[in-house]
Parts: sequence; C-alpha cells; structure tokens
Amino acid sequence: MEYVTRIVIIGGGPGGYEAALVAAQLGAEVTVVDCDGLGGASVLTDCVPSKTLIATAEVMTTFDSSYEELGIIVADDTPPLEQAARVVGVDLGKVNRRVKRLALAQSHDITASVTRAGARVMRGRGRLDGMQALDGSRKVVVTAADGTEETLTADAVLIATGGHPRELPDARPDGERILNWTQVYDLTELPEELIVVGSGVTGAEFAGAYQALGSKVTLVSSRDRVLPGEDPDAAAVLEDVFRRRGMNVMARSRAQSAKRVGDRVEVTLADGRVISGTHCLMAVGAIPNSAGLGLEEAGVKLRESGHIWTDKVSRTTAPGVYAAGDVTGVFALASVAAMQGRIAMYHFLGDAVAPLNLKTVSSNVFTDPEIATVGYSQADVDAGKIDARVVKLPLLRNPRAKMQGIRDGFVKIFCRPGTGIVVGGVVVAPRASELIHPISIAVDNNLTVEQIANAFTVYPSLSGSIAEVARQLHTRKASAEA
Repeated sequence: MEYVTRIVIIGGGPGGYEAALVAAQLGAEVTVVDCDGLGGASVLTDCVPSKTLIATAEVMTTFDSSYEELGIIVADDTPPLEQAARVVGVDLGKVNRRVKRLALAQSHDITASVTRAGARVMRGRGRLDGMQALDGSRKVVVTAADGTEETLTADAVLIATGGHPRELPDARPDGERILNWTQVYDLTELPEELIVVGSGVTGAEFAGAYQALGSKVTLVSSRDRVLPGEDPDAAAVLEDVFRRRGMNVMARSRAQSAKRVGDRVEVTLADGRVISGTHCLMAVGAIPNSAGLGLEEAGVKLRESGHIWTDKVSRTTAPGVYAAGDVTGVFALASVAAMQGRIAMYHFLGDAVAPLNLKTVSSNVFTDPEIATVGYSQADVDAGKIDARVVKLPLLRNPRAKMQGIRDGFVKIFCRPGTGIVVGGVVVAPRASELIHPISIAVDNNLTVEQIANAFTVYPSLSGSIAEVARQLHTRKASAEA
C-alpha cells in the first residue's frame, strides 16, 4: 500500500488555501481547518471588501474631479445659486450589501476550488497538541463550534491563522460609532464626519475612500506624514491630494483615547486636544493570531510581537511545522502569504522550490491615486543599502494623462549604475497596480533599462512613461560611461 503524506493546514486565508491547492496537486492528503470561511480576512474583512468599497469611491473621485474638465454636462434641477453642489451621491447601505455579497461569493468559490482539488475542509479552530511524535508526525486538535473535538494526525502542519485589528486600551470599538476595519461594512448610512486614527496603508485607504464617498474626513497621524512606510515622494503626492480635496490631515498627532458622547465620538490626542466626529475608524495596526494554538509547547518560537519566526522556506523552529501569512509578520500582503504557503508545501513535499525573495514583491496602496512599488526603495538608496541611479518623471508630461485629466502622479525607476539593471520602481497613478507589472518583471528577471526602453509601448498610454524613464536612465548611463 502506497503511503500518502498527511498535511493539516490551520487557517483558510491566502497562505492556507493556496498551500492546500499545491499540496493536493502534489498528491498529499490535505485537511484545511478554518473557523470563518475560506479566504480568511483577506477575502471576508480586508482586501476584497475594502477594494470593492474603494472601487465605488474611485468612480466618485474620477467623476467629481474630471467631469467639468472633460466637458461632461450633468443635467439636473440644481438651482442656479447652488450650481457647485454635489450632483452625485452614494447609497452606503447598498454599497456595503454589494461588498458583503462579493466577499461571500469569493469565499464560496475558493471553498469549491479547494474541495474540487481533493482537500477536506473542516469548520473549527485547530491547535497543535504537544511535541513531535517519534515517527515524525504531529497531532492537531480541532474544536468545532459546538465544542466537540477531533484529533488529526499530520506529517506536516502549516499555521496560517492571520491577524486581527489592534485596539487601543482607551479606544475600544463598539461596532456602531467607534469601528475597526472589519466593522465598517455594517454601516447603512455614510458617516457625516469620520475621524480615521492611523495613517498607514489601511488608514489612508479608508480615509481617501470615505472622503470620495462624501464624508468629511479627519486623518490623525502620529508620524510626520501620511504613509510613513512608503516612498516619500509618493506619500507627499497623496497627502497633497488629500488636503486639496478637503481632508483635514493632522500630522504628529497621537490619539490617546476615543469615547462616545451621545451620537458623536470624541478623540483625545496626547497633547490634550480633542476632536469630534460622528464616527471614528481605528486603523492602528494588527496583532498576529498566534495565541491559543499550542505553538510554544510544540517548540515553535515566537517573536516579541507574537509573530511566528520562519525561515525563507516557511519553516518554524519546530520540525514539521511551517507558517505563512500575517501571523509570521514577514510582509502583510495576500500575495506574500500565498507564496509562503506554496513554498512550504513545495519544500516539505520535495518539489523544486526557491526561497522567498522579498525584493521581488510588488505591493500597492489602493488610494486615489494608487501607489505601487517593487524592489529596492528610495529609503534603501538613501541609507546606502544599494548604489542606484534614480529618475522620476511626473505623469503631467504624459499625453494620455493630459487627455484623461490626470494631474497627480509619477513614475520612478531605480537601476544599478554600471549595468543599468532595474532594481526597483514606484508608480503613482490611477491603476498603478496594473502599471507596476512591467517594472516587476524587470526586477524579477534582472532586465536592464536599455531592454525596457527598447520595448514598444502603445501611444498614447500611461505605460509610455515607464519606457521614457528607462530611456532617460539609459541616456544618463551612456553619458556617464562616455
């Protein structure tokens, strides 16, 4: 009788379900233990819902900022004295119903794919039970919603349990006026005055989206600028756009507490100032879901932050135990979680595998304009981590951008001074998430600026700016060598 490798995956997010698909394809017996629905937070409460909401906001922004310049006339019965009044509104209840419907549909599609591949899906919470057995196997105890337990035996276990919103002790969400990012989709009416605490990716995305939908937004940032972890030029463009559109951006303002006062929320800052709004969204980071899984008892090392330590092929410190996704703290992206999960299965099941290389990861901030990045950053260059030449070209010069009324954004590429090999890039533009791909291919395949410059682009197109930046870098390289 042929032996079949048994894989148990705890967590059904991108790290978990992508691993399940790979392991099943490679002939393993796979069980996915999940308590919320496959897709995890990425599909149910994070990426899919937020980007669906942002899609509606994007249409609103495009319309509001461009229709007059593009010559579009909206016929309505607005009195002459109020011609500047907003002529497009949004039904947030309808938007959120669509958000939830799409998220649920995506989760069902993923479940169908995993089941079709031959994996078993169990609803419940899983935890490791003790150390590795003498035969190398591990025990996983699954607790169902009704309290019943089932013990599974696995040759390898993958932990892909994700994370949950961090809470401030004096600003606990109540789901009505003080919200975290998983609760905003229960709103039936647009917040009149929304305070967003936190100016990282999540805070910036929601602040921009609700501003576009019609809320009066105050963004509270404890740092010097919005998006402190992103390219400084890109962050400056976005902050300028936010302010120009009427957002109140409060830099160097740390929130200390948030409390309800009747139908309003008061946020107290560390310096004693108090700001008031109808709603408050707390976007102050995430905490890994690593508690209650029996990890340390099983020999799995945790970092001080609670994240699981992993190497570049997703192994933990416990033999036969792997980890993927936000619970590892490597890079909070669905694409990275999925890659970690796939790498774990390739590695354990003996297939060809390359270690995780974060310098080829492309990421995107879904604000308007979007900010897409890949490879080495401006911070890396400034800190001397890599010697690179940089050219930045504003989109304002691009003919297609002029036609579409796009004023904000740029393309920036980093290349090695001697060889011209592309090592990184930044795109700030509408649909930057699509435009970053050719730069990602260049970074991943060690292409040169000469190769990028010599490839045909459509005229007119926003992607033409990528080729133009490459041409400028190639020209400067040639001049430097002459």
